[in-house]
Amino acid sequence: MTPGTVQVHLFAAARAAVGQPSVEIVGTSLAEVCSALEAQYPEFAKVRPQCSFLVDEVAVHGDPDTINVPPGARLDVLPPFAGGAK
Repeated sequence: MTPGTVQVHLFAAARAAVGQPSVEIVGTSLAEVCSALEAQYPEFAKVRPQCSFLVDEVAVHGDPDTINVPPGARLDVLPPFAGGAK
């Protein structure tokens, strides 16, 4: 991983929008990381509003500008999933 980057892991529709399962992005807040994703992968903007986020396996909620995503962190992007066990 490049110093100062966040490893972003994408699932389901977020993965389809970006076209790959993970990418490295520079940003220190959730808002910055998501904005960078949208700039590089415009289709991600359509999926982002429905997504949940985990920073180092911990769910985060609230204002994306105040959610810290430190360099070297893992950010999981989880859109709503359909299906499941019956």
